[in-house]
Amino acid sequence: MGRVASQKTGLWIAQSIVWMCLAALLVAGLIPLSAQANEAGPRTFFDDLDRKVILTHMPRRIVSLAPSITETLFAIGLGERVAGVTQYCDYPPEAQTRPKVGYIHPSLESVVALQPDLVLAPREFLRGEVLGKLEQLKIPTYIMDASMIDDVLSHIRTLGRMLGASDAADELAGRMQRHLDEIKARTATLPRPRVLYVLNSDPLITVGPGSFIHQAIELAGGSNIAASARMAYPRLSMEAVLKEDPELIVFPRSALERGLDGERQRWQRWATLSAVKQGQFHRLPNELLNRPGPRVVQGVETLARILHPDTFEERGSR
Repeated sequence: MGRVASQKTGLWIAQSIVWMCLAALLVAGLIPLSAQANEAGPRTFFDDLDRKVILTHMPRRIVSLAPSITETLFAIGLGERVAGVTQYCDYPPEAQTRPKVGYIHPSLESVVALQPDLVLAPREFLRGEVLGKLEQLKIPTYIMDASMIDDVLSHIRTLGRMLGASDAADELAGRMQRHLDEIKARTATLPRPRVLYVLNSDPLITVGPGSFIHQAIELAGGSNIAASARMAYPRLSMEAVLKEDPELIVFPRSALERGLDGERQRWQRWATLSAVKQGQFHRLPNELLNRPGPRVVQGVETLARILHPDTFEERGSR
């Protein structure tokens, strides 16, 4: 009888030690919370097309179909789960080592061959036959569409929840929001120079309401000359440009096939424009502001420095 009692006592002590060790590991962060999510059963999310996306387990092999999505995954510490990327996913440098699946027209065969358990895609990727095939193969596909900077922050937090990285995602989004608030506060009382942001020179395409770059111009303390446009990426006639008279003309760097000097020369024919008379031609790294990802805030600050150099000259680069 005493031996049985002793055995029961020993078993209880052993179980207690095991549970104490598990609790200690969980508190220390050595057992990821994603493991708990795996045992919680299927989880349901709704993407930006209001499609229901069901994750039966924590995704471990992710294919990203946009540079901004790839940057976000690496920024919240999930780079090791990225199984495939597009040919334009060049940041961080580690992303360039991942298998490529195309971009504007991703290869369905290449995507499927990577055996992903989650595909993350921008809305412009949406080709019915590709999305339909992925659905037939029961490969969860989450579509993302960022029209405002708030959408960028929301996407970061959503990916954190989906992928068991909420702490890192919330910290990143919070840091970005604080940086944006600081820029907005510093430019709130400053004059707002008129800005033309040139996405394409011929035909002339710029940004309007409904685009996060339009919002970035406003946050940086500028006034977008296409603010009354009815679409996010409108074409502008030179008559409209002459009427609005931009004080600065900004080009994304990768769009400068002729370089800034070439663009400056091209615009000299419009000598009455304030930007031309003052020589206010500027370029901004394409990957900072044209990608709705973690570095968009750096793009906003870079633009603010262009628009208000005296205000930001004493501030070091982040």
